[in-house]
Amino acid sequence: MSDEMYPKSSAALSRRRTELAPEASKAFQQFSQAVFKEGALSKKAKQLIAIAVAHVTQCPYCIKGHIKAAAREGATAEEVMEAIWVAAEMRAGGAFAHSTLALDTLDSIAAGRHT
Repeated sequence: MSDEMYPKSSAALSRRRTELAPEASKAFQQFSQAVFKEGALSKKAKQLIAIAVAHVTQCPYCIKGHIKAAAREGATAEEVMEAIWVAAEMRAGGAFAHSTLALDTLDSIAAGRHT
C-alpha cells in the first residue's frame, strides 16, 4: 500500500468529508452503526464478513478498520486469516465460474456463430 496513493486517514480529513456533505455523512454513520449491531449475526461475525469483503473490494482503509473492529470483538488471527481465505476463494471462484463465457465464445467462434 503506497502512502502516496492512499493518504493516512486523519481527523482533519474526516471532518472535511463531514463538512462537505453533512447529511450524507450522518446517514452513512447511522447506517453503519445499524449494520454492525448485534443481531442474528454476532458483531464478531459481521466484522469477519467485512474483512472478507474489504479484501475482495481491495479497500485498504476498510481492511485496517475492520481488522481493528474484529479484534475488539475478540476475533483471533486464525479467524481473520480464514475470512481472508474465504474472500480469496470467492474471488477466484468468480473467475472460474465466468470461464464458461470464454468457453462458450470460443465454441461460437469455432462453429462460425460468433460475429
